[in-house]
Amino acid sequence: MTAGPGTGLSTRSPPKPPDALAPTALERIFYPPTPEPWTRKALLSPLSLLSWPYSGAVRLRGALYDAGLLQAEHVEDLRVISVGNLNVGGTGKTPAVLHLADMLIREGRKVGILTRGYGRESPEPLTFTGAERLPPVTAAGDEPLLLARRCPAARLFVGADRVSAARRARDDFGLDTVLLDDGFQHRRLHRDEDLVVVDEAVGLGNGHLLPRGPLREPPSALRRATLLWLRAAALPSPAPISIPGLEAVTAPRVRTRYGPTGWWDPSGTEHATNALEGRPVLVLAGLARPGGFLRTVMALGAEVRDAALFPDHHRFTADELRNVEARARQQGALVVTTEKDAVRLPPGFEAWGVRLGVEVLEGESHLRRALGLPAQTRDL
Repeated sequence: MTAGPGTGLSTRSPPKPPDALAPTALERIFYPPTPEPWTRKALLSPLSLLSWPYSGAVRLRGALYDAGLLQAEHVEDLRVISVGNLNVGGTGKTPAVLHLADMLIREGRKVGILTRGYGRESPEPLTFTGAERLPPVTAAGDEPLLLARRCPAARLFVGADRVSAARRARDDFGLDTVLLDDGFQHRRLHRDEDLVVVDEAVGLGNGHLLPRGPLREPPSALRRATLLWLRAAALPSPAPISIPGLEAVTAPRVRTRYGPTGWWDPSGTEHATNALEGRPVLVLAGLARPGGFLRTVMALGAEVRDAALFPDHHRFTADELRNVEARARQQGALVVTTEKDAVRLPPGFEAWGVRLGVEVLEGESHLRRALGLPAQTRDL
């Protein structure tokens, strides 16, 4: 017999969600825990063949920019800071953008965030702040809405033409600094700084380009980086680890730790990190690497009874959400989700959310220099 929802008590051990913490099929290919034997390499050789045309196109484009045959466009009197990565999905880029925007705003900078708005249905460019009425997720995409809600003082510019957006940020709104979200491969806009986010837990994966591996560019592209943003692999943070592929990168490094800062309930009220300790929950998430979020929920003391996991940026259907609600009722569980997934949920769908924060462990002085902020007397 299991107690009803809200009691936090159970007379039996909660079942583990089947395979929820196991790597997805893509994770097993992209991030193998041990060196791949020749048999596995042979089995995956069709993916290697498919990666050759992509690799050739990426390398040719990079060579054209490096040779000056393709040139980035400058937007004068505007500081452009790119935040990107080599890996596709799940490195922690969005929390990095939020942390940087908060730092800049606290220092009195007028900040914009330029983003493509992955997954949105409209090609029309948008601009808004979190202090205004927000557009629907179908028009803006989930990450721009998350950024606006978390940092209402920053102006969001959503659209494919980020050169035009940068000019508009300067000319129409008088901004002095913009963050180019997911900008490492967007070389058309000149940037003053190129921050590259690397998750120590997975590094550069198997080192291969898509679709054989997780990389959008070869590791040699990291020579363009002016700052490496390293996300520590665990809590509490161990000493920095060596990441294959980064040995020759000479850019300064900032080492950070991500962690939950609290929960918010379906009404939007914030609660302490122990608010759901001992409570049964169903985890709802559409993430590239969902295992990390499940471990976070369990570390906060919640009892994970079930998990409904979907691909990254998944648009939840009404049937899927009805199924999630039915499963949660059956388990006597609360639905918990991520901030990014929450913006794709319809009004009235009741879910608790985890809020993540960033702590800079090492390299604060490098970070302030990259942002164009005055140096501090000591490196925190």
